[in-house]
Amino acid sequence: MTSERVAVLGTGLIGTSVAMAALRAGDEVVGFDPSPVVLERAAARASGLRTADGIEECVDASSVAFVCAPVEAVARTSVEALEADPETVVSDVASVKSQIVLEVEASSSPVLRSRFVGGHPMGGSERSGPEAASPALLDDAVWVLTPCDATGPEAVERVASRIQAYGARPVVMDAGRHDRLVAFVSHLPQVASTVLMDLAAGEEAGEPDILLLAAGGFRDLTRLAASNPRLWSDILLANRQALADAVGRYADRLLELRDAVSAGEAGDVERTFASAKEARLALAAKPQVKTGVAVVQVPVPDRPGVLAELAAALGATDVNIEDLQIVHSPEGGRGTVHLTVAASAADAATLALEAEGFEPLRLA
Repeated sequence: MTSERVAVLGTGLIGTSVAMAALRAGDEVVGFDPSPVVLERAAARASGLRTADGIEECVDASSVAFVCAPVEAVARTSVEALEADPETVVSDVASVKSQIVLEVEASSSPVLRSRFVGGHPMGGSERSGPEAASPALLDDAVWVLTPCDATGPEAVERVASRIQAYGARPVVMDAGRHDRLVAFVSHLPQVASTVLMDLAAGEEAGEPDILLLAAGGFRDLTRLAASNPRLWSDILLANRQALADAVGRYADRLLELRDAVSAGEAGDVERTFASAKEARLALAAKPQVKTGVAVVQVPVPDRPGVLAELAAALGATDVNIEDLQIVHSPEGGRGTVHLTVAASAADAATLALEAEGFEPLRLA
């Protein structure tokens, strides 16, 4: 695949990650950010990133311009980028699409819109800023593309080509459908994590030891609560209708489970857990794993090199790790690793780990 010149407008976490992935693919990358300080930090993080003093300079002669601005500035910046060069295809990375597509359509001519391709890479982190950027955020990530009615197929193909070069998987989807789906799998998890953490923090006022008892499950569920407040407030409000529906459905399920527990309906409670477990195990498996997956729990000491020992033991037996999760003990000094492997390899994995002195327990 030939290298191209691309522009990155906005050099925070995602913008700098896109720049790093593009540089890794051999593209020439020019970046711009309204904050010179943020742009300087991005250039320090992404070796080879050239910087520009404005949108027009950044976009000039670029094959594709990726708009990585805050949600409220995406449409405006996209139109400016479309106007900056008559040949450049412009795409964005915002996690809400319908509002942005409508704003771009309302602010540009059909000729300009023919070169706009809405986009959303399904990768990210609770951390923020260029220092947290990594091209690995895009590796094998689904990157949704939501073209306008006026968008030309060649524009979609050009963006998809760059996305594939950067290690991600382009998926074309209607903007409204995208917003409805991400409300459940992206925005709702952020809300659930934030509300749970806020609830526990409020309870701590009357029960100061509550967070001392927080184990791995609580820490995993509340990881997203450390996300950027302003960023997520803007995202949720931009997708308010779809999110309100998702929160309502989630609340209904919570109340159903609450009622089943209160009534002592053991069968209903167990069926809820069994159904969720089956779905979660399917989510952990890569598409090419046809036999299903198994989860192996391994207690480990908290010391350098222990994960390498686990990986080496499984690698020597040709067992591939499909997914990995670490749960740290709140007391420190130890933890638990949950290894997801193909179901057909679970026995071999258990034997290999036992041979190295570990005590694995197959959970599923």
